[in-house]
Amino acid sequence: MKTTKARRPQPAIREAKANDQQRATSKLGARGQSATGESRFANTKKKKTSGPDMGRSATPATSKKRSSPTSGMSRMVAQAIAKTAVAREVQGIKPTTETSASPETQTIIRDSKARPTAKRAKKMPQRHGSQHEVAAQKQLREKRLTTDQIGDERLQKALAFSGIGSRREMEEIIEAGRVSVNGKIADLGAKVSPGDEVRIDGKRIALKWQDRLPRVIMYHKEEGELVSRDDPEGRVTVFDRLKRIYSSKWVAIGRLDFNTSGLLLFTTSGELANRMMHPSFEVEREYAVRVHGALTPEQMKEMVNGIELDDGPANFSRIEDRGGEGQNHWYHVVLKEGRNREVRRMFEHYDLMVSRLMRIRFGMFKLPGRLKRGQFYELTETEVLAVMKWADLTMMGQVKPR
Repeated sequence: MKTTKARRPQPAIREAKANDQQRATSKLGARGQSATGESRFANTKKKKTSGPDMGRSATPATSKKRSSPTSGMSRMVAQAIAKTAVAREVQGIKPTTETSASPETQTIIRDSKARPTAKRAKKMPQRHGSQHEVAAQKQLREKRLTTDQIGDERLQKALAFSGIGSRREMEEIIEAGRVSVNGKIADLGAKVSPGDEVRIDGKRIALKWQDRLPRVIMYHKEEGELVSRDDPEGRVTVFDRLKRIYSSKWVAIGRLDFNTSGLLLFTTSGELANRMMHPSFEVEREYAVRVHGALTPEQMKEMVNGIELDDGPANFSRIEDRGGEGQNHWYHVVLKEGRNREVRRMFEHYDLMVSRLMRIRFGMFKLPGRLKRGQFYELTETEVLAVMKWADLTMMGQVKPR
């Protein structure tokens, strides 16, 4: 009887078979019973293929009785993987064994480390008003001015309100001749109204108008936050903490130093911010000051009467001794202007170092006791209306005609 030699399996099938055995061994190694069953199946297979009928039998892939559908599917998958690997080698594509970050991803990671993302400020919890108050607030919120009621507006003010930049920056580009109104280069005293076409460097600008009741926010600033829209060093700013608005922009009413905490006001009305910040309106600002040491009664009188600083005379409208413990002493001081580091410099005039400074009042606004650090409170429409009356402005934040 003539015996025939079994065909030698193809390299891809042999490689796939070896991979299948390795996978099965690794998966079933932890399971004792499955591993034992696999070894018995392997021994039985060896005995069957080592007998005299070896020549008549085909390769293990052709034994239909002992082959399972799962093993057949695994061979097909292995062949497809092998063909794909060969095709990738022909195309010159190297297999990716390690996941490494691309330069773009690494750059993004470096940027995120350079400028940390600030968490949004949380809203102070508050109770809902009565149904009558809610209805009145909704009516005020939905009220709008017509284009005829808006009237003319100074060009730099309209551009600043639209979020293009500050008034000073807008005045600079107007003086440079970069702004045109209805096809003509605008002067610094030009005025615009709804319907006018305004362009900067040839690009059309969509102006926004104060046609609704302004919004006002009370924010409890923490130490270590900048009152600035951008910082080249990548530090956190108060504008990073506020929620974004798209119909207008937030304007900070006054400033607080990097190491000063307390009440900070924001509004969408540039006229309201100007009324509260300009020295001619003499809006009071009250601070709680903690210093190392104590003032004498004579020094407190001098602070009220006026002392001389590097940038001119300065004085407190009122100063109160609030006591203290040990080397720390508290004072409450009131000013009617907001010069840079004025409170700190006035105490440093008497060689007293300020260890903590907090603003607790600005005009008619007092820092609420429930407003924690990093939280904000947005005034209701009825409260904003009362603020506009206090500032002698119209409902929409315009100066009342005399």
